[in-house]
Amino acid sequence: MVVTSLKSLEEVRNGNLLALPAAPSLEAWSTAWSSACTGVECSGIQGYFWNSIKMLVPAVALSTLIGAVNGYVLAMWRFKGSDLFFTLLMIGCFLPFQVVILPMAQMLGFLGLENGTARLVLVHTIYGLAFTTMFFRNFYVTIPDELVKAARIDGAGFLRIFFRIMLPISLPTIAVCVIWQTTQIWNDFLFGVVFSAGETQPMTVALNNLVNTSTGVKHYNVEMAAAIIAALPTLCVYAFGGKYFIRGLTAGAVKG
Repeated sequence: MVVTSLKSLEEVRNGNLLALPAAPSLEAWSTAWSSACTGVECSGIQGYFWNSIKMLVPAVALSTLIGAVNGYVLAMWRFKGSDLFFTLLMIGCFLPFQVVILPMAQMLGFLGLENGTARLVLVHTIYGLAFTTMFFRNFYVTIPDELVKAARIDGAGFLRIFFRIMLPISLPTIAVCVIWQTTQIWNDFLFGVVFSAGETQPMTVALNNLVNTSTGVKHYNVEMAAAIIAALPTLCVYAFGGKYFIRGLTAGAVKG
């Protein structure tokens, strides 16, 4: 992909697929970013890239924070039926995207949310809660109950215990949730194509439109450059946070 993106279109057609570019150029990258055609629009993928960023940041933050609160409650503030509630919530981890499209659309219509980034933020936040809750709950059950009891004796309430004690020691699990949700949300195509349209579509939908544009010449170098740009955020997340992801997944594996 990298080699092809650095070649001219003529060299791509007439040369060997794996041969190094004779005259490396970033022209295909510039075209993909600012002037490639994604359907009938020829303004590149830059607008859609920022759409994904604007969707990603609040969705990851909200799903991680709410999942932390849910996991804290289910692990430390048990209530009648909490185990059943957790079991039902875990079913959400196994529901495919296609199953929730219709109820999601009905809920968004009921809330009056028009086409836009806010719809995708809400959809990805809700869909990710089952996973983030599971990660935090499995981590919090390994923490001694005496820690919470001591804080209660000292007069700390629900929110103070959560923000001053539980959340600071949850950094490995926070890393897991951030990496997991970033990957899931950034790479999602189905929710993006169903719940957005036009200029509000995310990066994955724009990339699909660019590759499947049926008019004009097939610019393989531009398509490879666009695909790499689309993959860069998740590649960077795993490159810099991969070790924290593994560490966080194993943080709740053994109690004591």
